[in-house]
Amino acid sequence: MSLNSQRILLTGGAGFIGSHLSEALLRAGARLVIVDNLDDFYSPAWKKANLEEIRSAGQYEFCPLDICDFASTRGLMERFRPDTVIHLAARAGVRPSIEQPLLYDRVNVSGTVNLLEICRELGVKKFIFGSSSSVYGATSKVPFSEDQVEGRPISPYAATKLAGELFCYTYAHLFSIPMICLRFFTVYGPRQRPDLAIFKFTQRIEAGEPIPVFGDGSMGRDYTNVADIVDGILAALTFVPEPRAGVRFEVFNLGNSHPVKLADLLNLLERITGHKAVRDPRPLQPGDVPITWANVSKAARLLNYHPRVPFEEGIERFVAWYRAVGVRGGS
Repeated sequence: MSLNSQRILLTGGAGFIGSHLSEALLRAGARLVIVDNLDDFYSPAWKKANLEEIRSAGQYEFCPLDICDFASTRGLMERFRPDTVIHLAARAGVRPSIEQPLLYDRVNVSGTVNLLEICRELGVKKFIFGSSSSVYGATSKVPFSEDQVEGRPISPYAATKLAGELFCYTYAHLFSIPMICLRFFTVYGPRQRPDLAIFKFTQRIEAGEPIPVFGDGSMGRDYTNVADIVDGILAALTFVPEPRAGVRFEVFNLGNSHPVKLADLLNLLERITGHKAVRDPRPLQPGDVPITWANVSKAARLLNYHPRVPFEEGIERFVAWYRAVGVRGGS
């Protein structure tokens, strides 16, 4: 894939998914600006290490901006004049969003609207929004299809992601900006955030510490390797949405389409690490959905998206990475 010096502005590019995507964009020949405010949701030192690793793939410009700062963000975009904005920056996590809903609204909703408004002013050609499987809530039929969102999110985080999608549609409708929303399903892999399950479980198994297990272990997640997510985002870059009633707007699931039960995940981690997991049973937590499961037939048809990393292989890669450098995530 060649991007032929396409100008791409990527928000959240120092993070987990963003850093992998940055490397792929640079290798494809993009002119890249990374925007990331290096917030302290987890160690900024880890994000700085990601930025250093990205440089092995090529040169880029890094701007430590907060997308909630409209004037500074507009100034950067006016200078760089991106062809495409890929918006991954967000305050992440279901449980923390229950504790800090105002913060999640400010970053995930107002920050997104800031970017959309700047794109309108500057005539940006395409906007790609990193959404989440959490928008499906707890009542959708499985596997989740793009057209079945019922508008009943059960956490502030999910509500902010659904709001972001709705604003994308509004701007596509009013201002003819092609918009693509990508619903990511439980992404894992090297550089994974330390608050996510696979990282925490591996860390605790390796240290011989108890693992909180919420519920009876039957909760299922459609774990998707970060390499597959990057493939999907790259495909979206070259995809041109067909107008529907004059609106160029599409939503795609990016998942693995093979949910894994919590109990099975722990069994696999035990086998790959060679250590026994100490399970600490806990009641289910508010905001958690019982299952996520992506129907990826639309992405397969229109984006040629086909997940290629088997879950067991992906976990083996993650554990190898964790043992090499992943302990930095605990800092």
